[in-house]
Amino acid sequence: MYYRKIKIVYLIKALIIIGCSKKEITFHQDIKPIIHQNCAICHNQKGAGPFDLITYQDVSKRGKMIVEVTSKKYMPPWPADTDYRHFLNEKKLTQKEIELIKEWVESDKKEGVWSNNDILDELLTDQEKQQPDLTVYMNKPYTTSGVNKDDFLMMKFPFELQKDTFIRKIEFIPQNKQIVHHINAHLITYHEKEKDDIFAGEYVVDTESFSDLEAFKKLDILNNNGTYPILTSSVSNYLPGAEQTEYPSGIGGFSAKKKNVILVNDFHYGPTPYPEKDSSYFNIYFSKTPPKRKIQETQLGTFGISEIIPPLIIPPNQIKSFKTSAIITKDISILTINPHMHLLGKSFLAYAVTLKEDTVPLIKIDNWNFRWQYFYTFEKMLKIPAGSEIIVEAIYDNTSDNPDNPFYPPQEISERVGFNGRGSMKTSNEMLQFIISYLPYEIGDEYIQLGLE
Repeated sequence: MYYRKIKIVYLIKALIIIGCSKKEITFHQDIKPIIHQNCAICHNQKGAGPFDLITYQDVSKRGKMIVEVTSKKYMPPWPADTDYRHFLNEKKLTQKEIELIKEWVESDKKEGVWSNNDILDELLTDQEKQQPDLTVYMNKPYTTSGVNKDDFLMMKFPFELQKDTFIRKIEFIPQNKQIVHHINAHLITYHEKEKDDIFAGEYVVDTESFSDLEAFKKLDILNNNGTYPILTSSVSNYLPGAEQTEYPSGIGGFSAKKKNVILVNDFHYGPTPYPEKDSSYFNIYFSKTPPKRKIQETQLGTFGISEIIPPLIIPPNQIKSFKTSAIITKDISILTINPHMHLLGKSFLAYAVTLKEDTVPLIKIDNWNFRWQYFYTFEKMLKIPAGSEIIVEAIYDNTSDNPDNPFYPPQEISERVGFNGRGSMKTSNEMLQFIISYLPYEIGDEYIQLGLE
């Protein structure tokens, strides 16, 4: 009996040792899937990241830095609260993944055996297959003012086609990613004989010096008879940290004529101490079929359909709350949302309240970061019934405790309007916007997955 007990004890110890023996952590088997899914989408030659995180060598040589930024949850950036609402393609590490990366770095960063779990390779392969049908370049490279001030421009990219054409996607490619801050682009199409020469006129205008109409005349955007051409708004956007949004087949798309202009009505270059050149461009992808459901857009707050209450004026040394709201007059299916504030932004909350007094969470950002402003796409279309009120609540911090405050000591900052009637989009001024991309609701929309297959 005694020896039997000893055998059982040894057996238990052996099982404990076997159970507790740690599996070797390697890059290819354990770390690469995490990095490729969450980091390499930006950290590649075509992405916004300043260096690549693709190969074992890329990740290994920056191991300590990766541990530091992931442990502090500074990277990967995903400002939205995932406990409030989930979105497509979230970039957020679990605590287990953070600890796994740390353990890998502290255990000599073993490479392991290559395995075909290369998520990034699959994504890049899909991208490479999607070669653009047309690339539209700047007339000539733009050179920034280089005196530590923002450049706000209106710029046109004219292009001609052999025939009327359906367009699936218009993609903006920033050439100098260090200075391009944001763009918002529209598509102008001209009917036959409405415009003689789309290449006439200037190609770029300083929007702080001219009104919209004056800028249109300088760019020679108007029809021959002085009327406005057909304009499709927001066909392409770029913001800090934003990824190109692409929806499943049948959703979105545009119709182009033989003569067209991509009009960037807001082209913002950040301040630089010396002149820098940029040659950003657009890739255009054609479609064989016409758009089935054209995406519509609205926005609350600055430049939008709703008033900000109280007016967006933030006195120095104050933390102040603001609100804006709008009633939805018809059933809609929301695809993507984009919250926008500047450097004083502290938190952002958006939700809808239906006529039945049900609350529909839209987005919650507890710690606003101006550097990371995404277009958040829902996992499935989100139905908002007619009569619902969309409400935005935002808090701004104009104290010296805000490390992003552009002024020290703090100064009054507001949503200013220049002499030309355009609201100031300077980084040192403020904005409160909530942009919504949507479709008129159709039965079954709420079951449609928005991720590309």
